[in-house]
Parts: sequence; C-alpha cells; structure tokens
Amino acid sequence: MAMVGTTIFSHILPVIFGLFSIILIISGALDEDQPKLGLGIALFVIACIFPYIVLSVLV
Repeated sequence: MAMVGTTIFSHILPVIFGLFSIILIISGALDEDQPKLGLGIALFVIACIFPYIVLSVLV
C-alpha cells in the first residue's frame, strides 16, 4: 500500500512544475530572454526527475 502523500509527489507537483516550465520556455523563446528560457528548461528537467527521486526515498 502506498504511503499517504505519494500522489502529491507523483502526480500533482510534477504537473505544476511542468506547466510553469512550459510557460517559461515559451515566454523566454518569444522574448529572446535567455535566463528565462534556461530556467524553464531546468524546471522541466526537475519536473521529470523529481518523482523518481522523491518516491524512491519515500517508498
């Protein structure tokens, strides 16, 4: 049985991080703002890796 709170780390937070990262990537690309684009790419990578790191520690 999964521990309480794993749904937050596996389904909710990555979606929120992914949404904000896509917004930052699009905004940075359209405005040619390199720091914003880099932050969006980094946040997207973190959103992809985050569930695996957190859930391997919790479960």
